Amino acid sequence: MTATPAHAESETADGRAAGGQAAPRRVTTLELFFDLVFVFTVTQLTVLLADDLSFAQVGRVLLIFAVLYWMYGAYAYLTNQVPPENLARRVVLMMGMFGFLTCALAIPKVFSVDGVAFGLAFLLVTAVHSALYALIHRKYVLSFAVPNLAAAGCVTAAGAVKGGAADLLWLAAVLLQQLAPIVSSRISGDYEDGRAPVTENVGDLDPAHFVERHGLLLIIVFGESVVAIGAGAAGIRLDWGLAGGIALALALAVTLWWTYFGHDESAAEHALAAVSGIRRFRLGMRAYYYSFVPMLLGIAILAAGLKKAVGHLGEELPASAAVALAGGVAVFLLGDLCFRLSLRISPMFFRSVGAAAVLATIPLAGASAAAELLGLTVVMVLMLVAEDGARRRQRRGTSSHGESITH
Repeated sequence: MTATPAHAESETADGRAAGGQAAPRRVTTLELFFDLVFVFTVTQLTVLLADDLSFAQVGRVLLIFAVLYWMYGAYAYLTNQVPPENLARRVVLMMGMFGFLTCALAIPKVFSVDGVAFGLAFLLVTAVHSALYALIHRKYVLSFAVPNLAAAGCVTAAGAVKGGAADLLWLAAVLLQQLAPIVSSRISGDYEDGRAPVTENVGDLDPAHFVERHGLLLIIVFGESVVAIGAGAAGIRLDWGLAGGIALALALAVTLWWTYFGHDESAAEHALAAVSGIRRFRLGMRAYYYSFVPMLLGIAILAAGLKKAVGHLGEELPASAAVALAGGVAVFLLGDLCFRLSLRISPMFFRSVGAAAVLATIPLAGASAAAELLGLTVVMVLMLVAEDGARRRQRRGTSSHGESITH
């Protein structure tokens, strides 16, 4: 994700108002198609985790996803500023889709024979984004393109080496990406000490579009949990026991959906709309990159655990799968807690308690996979019910306070 000059282009055909403010708009079908392609990378990462649920593998998956999601965010930010409504932009965006699809296909063997292929595809993703940025804005391209392209170079080099050296190069790529907005702001003169108005060089996010775009991405990723349930049940006779296990697994996924979409999405849009310029950009980064990474990865980890659990409902679940089930939910909740902290959405207490409580269900896997699924679902439902009650009491307290003032 990178800062965008607000004054770079003001086209009414793109949905911008004459004053440079973006009119509220919906996510385009091409953007949604782009997201579907990107989510295939999450599918492939889930496959990696399902094959090996070790901590080392989880760490590598985190590095891969952090690098890929950074560039997804860069595309999402850019199309938030100027939608892909003409032929040139659409063609360039489709080239980016091809790059992401190729990256996804290379993921299963990214640390062996397909490492260089992944790197070259990711180099294409980065170069296409830089070209799209130049096509739209024509300014400040090098300030963020250089760190991002250097990161892509590290990923490509990682494909040519093995072991710890490859891991270090992946880590270097993540760090280089974090430099991109810093370098961009410095070169663009984006300071907060009066030397240059920050809103001159950073375009305002369209809150409604930005929140909707990431919400749709989250919905698509939730689809991975449904696919995992189906994959785990494949080849097993559909009896009452399996149907009950599927119901529990689906109920668990639904509670995670409710955790975000029950309140957080609408509150996030209001929080972003309440600020502007650099503050909105930074809030968007904290909420929809740094906080969304664990939320999305949590779903991927959960999906890997669900695939194992549904296939062995009446059996003792292996430790790695048991940790993946509870750990995926806990990682999601901690990510959502960070999301709420970033945007000051309350209450927050229940998310932290819930993350600890779901980890306490891991020993239930010693009885059966179904027992852990039941425990996780009960914990999540109790958390949501308690949180909803606290929110209702808070609203009543605010309403009563307002009435006492008027009287």
